[in-house]
Formats: sequence, structure tokens, C-alpha cells
Amino acid sequence: MTKAHEKLNYVEFAARDLAATKAFFTATFGWQFVDYGPDYAAFAGEGLDGGFYRADLCGQSAQGGALLVFYSADIAATQARVFQHGGTIIRPLFDFPGGRRFHFVEPSGNEFAVWSEAAGA
Repeated sequence: MTKAHEKLNYVEFAARDLAATKAFFTATFGWQFVDYGPDYAAFAGEGLDGGFYRADLCGQSAQGGALLVFYSADIAATQARVFQHGGTIIRPLFDFPGGRRFHFVEPSGNEFAVWSEAAGA
């Protein structure tokens, strides 16, 4: 884990179904987890290190939660994998100034987004 003074270093998410969340991120994005007991799983090397803890909560941007955004060089393929592995697309692919993106919810209910450059950029 890289440690830079006063920079974002780690993020934690609640997970109602820790096993399903781990399986989703492993299948969709190739993440690997280290379990710290039955109620916590950590990930590293994914742009920002972090973990999931077992809780009946979730983060949604409409409720004021932070929105973490992935980058994809092939956003259509990423969207297809998210759907294929059990993610729910809650905001289909749309254009915004500077690119395209979509929002999804993983099996425990946490919202994420994926962005890419505009088509033909």
C-alpha cells in the first residue's frame, strides 16, 4: 500500500452479502481479496486499496454517498461484464462532457460508475 502524506489511501464499503460482493468483483474486474475474519475482506492494487465489511448498509450517490468511478478502455465490454456477473445497471451508458459513463450497483447495493473517453476520441 502506497503511503503519501495527506492523500487518499484507503476506502471501506459496507456489504450485506460479503461473499456475493467478493465473487462479483473477482469475476468482473479480476480483484483478489484477503479475508480478515468472517466479516472483513480487503483488496489492494486496484487504484485505491480498501475493503468490505459486513453490514446491512450500502452507499448510493442519491443518498449522499461518495461515488467511486472506474476507468475503462472498452466501456461496452465492461458494462457487459458488470451485467453478466450480477451487477445492476442503474444508469445506462450516457455521454457527458469529456466522455461516456454508466452507473451500476453491485450485489450488496453499493453504487459505482465506469467512465471512458468519448467514442472516437
